[in-house]
Amino acid sequence: MENYNSHTAGSSTDSEAARQYFKHSSAKRTNTNAVLAMALKRQYPALHLSLVPARTADILAFASSGRALFTEVEDDTGESGIPASLRLKMFVPPTKRGSGDGVVARVPMFAKFLYKYNDHDFIAYRARAQDGAFDSEDMYYILSTDETKTDALIQAAGTWGSVLHDEIWVFDGGFWRKDAGLYASVIKSSWDSVILDQDMKKALMDDHLSFFRSRSTYQNLKVPWKRGIIYYGPPGNGKTISIKAMMHTLYNLTPEVPTLYVRSLTSYFGPEDSIQKIFSLARQFSPCYLVFEDLDSLVSDDVRSYFLNEVDGLQSNDGIFMIGSTNHLERLDPGIAKRPSRFDRKYLFPNPNLKERVAYCHFWQSKLAGNKAIEFPDKLCEAIADITNEFSFAYMQEAFVAALLAIARNEGEHGDDDDGFSDDEYGVATVDLADEWIGVVDPAGRDHVDLEHLKLWVEIKKQIKILREGIKEEPEE
Repeated sequence: MENYNSHTAGSSTDSEAARQYFKHSSAKRTNTNAVLAMALKRQYPALHLSLVPARTADILAFASSGRALFTEVEDDTGESGIPASLRLKMFVPPTKRGSGDGVVARVPMFAKFLYKYNDHDFIAYRARAQDGAFDSEDMYYILSTDETKTDALIQAAGTWGSVLHDEIWVFDGGFWRKDAGLYASVIKSSWDSVILDQDMKKALMDDHLSFFRSRSTYQNLKVPWKRGIIYYGPPGNGKTISIKAMMHTLYNLTPEVPTLYVRSLTSYFGPEDSIQKIFSLARQFSPCYLVFEDLDSLVSDDVRSYFLNEVDGLQSNDGIFMIGSTNHLERLDPGIAKRPSRFDRKYLFPNPNLKERVAYCHFWQSKLAGNKAIEFPDKLCEAIADITNEFSFAYMQEAFVAALLAIARNEGEHGDDDDGFSDDEYGVATVDLADEWIGVVDPAGRDHVDLEHLKLWVEIKKQIKILREGIKEEPEE
């Protein structure tokens, strides 16, 4: 980057942009872009200047991915005593307790970089720019001897940033962001982990896959290539894991079908702005899977008309498969729940029947198969399933977890170090069923054992009784 030395030499000249930024920041704010553009044109009269919102082309993130090089210009107060940069230092805690000490991140509010892309050198400033009293956003001010080279950099960085990299688009707080954690969770999800009636599971999969494979059929019939379905039923019976399993299935198609996940419509600019942004990105990424989980809480009465305008409006929604889930179908406006061409089909996820409860107990039998402290014969699966009628999978999970915790506490009180739960730091088997319910596993039975002498049976009956009393006390909805 030596060919820019002539442009950066001299502290009095080189500090012009910094001097203007700090002067601007310490007084009544007007327009940061206008102030910095004038300062940089005076500072670098021979170079082309391009102003680029970071949200459209984040050149530092692009370089951090290995596609370009950059070096931050170190602090230099110069003769004026004004620093050449302004940064925030933020502590970022570890993503999971026990996985490290966290890190201290340096977030530039105003900084200068020497930048190289495709063997061409640039000078780039990054600043938090303000327009008026409230609106602000991160901006890049890119200087180059060749404007076409700048355009090529913006094109490359923008294209890279618009593509998902093992991430899922999540809408929350009025903006789209990329979520790598949700993507990792989805990739671990599978239809093998979903306990459902086999006919219903097949219908769900066929409904989705046939849509994305039938674009030409829709076009030949001259009908809009869009679809919507609703998953409904009491909480804890597989709606979320089924959505995640389908997301994983769609990512495995060729070409893959991306997911856009809506977490909330809350926004400083109001719900109409949020809904417009949601469908705008969905149209950009179509064909895509647009997920509205807890649809009844998202599309309330005050946003219903905005939502329906986007669903039914003049703009094409070709290739958008909408899915909404709800625990309370009756709370949805009939114009949403009962109007074909918006949400065409509804699938009920009821509490599990006896066969499905037995299958769920067999999962736990498999989970604890290597645990010497727990006796779990085949007939215990049937016995537990028999006394958990009207339980959701979530309630069954709680019964197992609470029973195992109680057993672990009892073993600890009796000084038994070999309790069979040594894989977990708390002395309890790690059970993560919120995201995975694995299908039937039927190891060799131990049916000669008297159930009444099994501590798991004794303890789980207590927990089921407690949970059933809690269900009776729940208010009518």
